[in-house]
Amino acid sequence: MHLRMINIKNVTKIYPHSDTPALRNVQFRVQPGEFVSIVGQSGSGKTTLVKLLIAEEKPTKGQILLGDWDVGEIRASEVPHLRRQIGVIFQDFKLLPQKTVYENVAFALEACGASNRQIKAVVPQLLKIVNLEDKADRYPRQLSGGEQQRVVIARSLAHRPKLLVADEPTGNLDALNAKEITNLLLKINQFGTTVLLVTHNREIVNSLKRRVITLDQGLLVNDAEVGKYII
Repeated sequence: MHLRMINIKNVTKIYPHSDTPALRNVQFRVQPGEFVSIVGQSGSGKTTLVKLLIAEEKPTKGQILLGDWDVGEIRASEVPHLRRQIGVIFQDFKLLPQKTVYENVAFALEACGASNRQIKAVVPQLLKIVNLEDKADRYPRQLSGGEQQRVVIARSLAHRPKLLVADEPTGNLDALNAKEITNLLLKINQFGTTVLLVTHNREIVNSLKRRVITLDQGLLVNDAEVGKYII
């Protein structure tokens, strides 16, 4: 099964013990190879959307179709296969502090049974993409915030994902490092990977001049082909 187009069809998500939907009748499509920013204030539903896309949550109503997968109907045994096709980058780096840069990236491959030969071939390529070949033997504590986030990106690319979901990837970074990370996401997009950038960083969104989907209190309020941060 391959992850091609993303189709979000009339999705509503209501969490238990909550009367207010986190998402209400949200609908949009993303074509393979697109770069889309998803923006909105805190509480707009961005995080819920990410959880639905990676099958951490299931929709209350509607469908989330990721290529051949219907996330609402996916079996627990299929979730790891789905996630191997989706790279995820979070604001907090989630790096393993006792492992080196090389080992952190290798761990993503080890976890799904890659051979030592594969790991030795792939990890240096990934570190080259994020420009960290010379830091392979450093530990996370020896890196700047921007460098740590680049390790996370390298790790997220380990399975050559069709989709990269970046959830506030620049949230803990200064403006210069944030721009570097954004440029790296654009570079990955040029390789053909679909990128969903979930962010509230107005400057970055406006500088991209790409498609922008705006959420507000669980509703999709704007979807502009060459968009701006309007809220």
